[in-house]
Amino acid sequence: MNPAHLQRGWAVRFDWGLSGASAIGRDAGIAVVVDVLSFTTTLSVAVDLGVEVLPYRWRDASAAAYAAQHGAVLAVGRSEAATGAVTLSPGSIRRTVGLTRLVLPSPNGSSIAYSLAESSRVCVGASLRNARAVAEWIAQNHVEGSSVAVIAAGERWPDGALRPAVEDVWGAGAVLSELARLRPKSTMSPESTMSPEAEMAVTAWHAVREHVAASLEQCASGQELIAAGYASDVEVASEVGQSRSVPVLVGDMFVDRAAH
Repeated sequence: MNPAHLQRGWAVRFDWGLSGASAIGRDAGIAVVVDVLSFTTTLSVAVDLGVEVLPYRWRDASAAAYAAQHGAVLAVGRSEAATGAVTLSPGSIRRTVGLTRLVLPSPNGSSIAYSLAESSRVCVGASLRNARAVAEWIAQNHVEGSSVAVIAAGERWPDGALRPAVEDVWGAGAVLSELARLRPKSTMSPESTMSPEAEMAVTAWHAVREHVAASLEQCASGQELIAAGYASDVEVASEVGQSRSVPVLVGDMFVDRAAH
């Protein structure tokens, strides 16, 4: 890998997808995964309700065994869900009674978090719902001299290639914007702490923060969900700042660290 792509000259970094997570997150003190539509939004809803969430690769033959091993419910695909089933849709989490532990697979955000768990990084899940809470937690827990890597999960084209998704830039920018405001100057690099890539994400967030709901409805991923009958997922994703949860991977499970 080209060393320039690792962004090692910057304390705060931004990149895309699983490859980007590997590049900028391999030596980061804290890695933040952002998948607004819908993994990290659903994650924040689950953690708000006290549910422990295990990330996993996209639901394959091993996912059911993994869920059984951990005494967890396995989320199913939206289109395959029977009435009352738990899915990647945040509304399904809110409707489920008695849920305590959940395996939540997805090909993007969850897969990235799963890979970071395997490499023992400190991994946090962020969405527009909890971006401020996550930034506050990072500002309080960041170790001076280490880096923060923010990863936009993106989506997939039909051939499996990464499709950069603008909503994940907005979510990443929301975290980065708050972090820039909160983080003491004494913990920053002598020069500008954010990579140009991270600064771009902040600029993108500032462009839409006054009309988030409309922007999410109009972007490609939002249009896709609305057309498929999941407009409520887009509505939940637009609940900016309404969650105080900070989902941190502890071992292989996300738990709330907001109060710690």
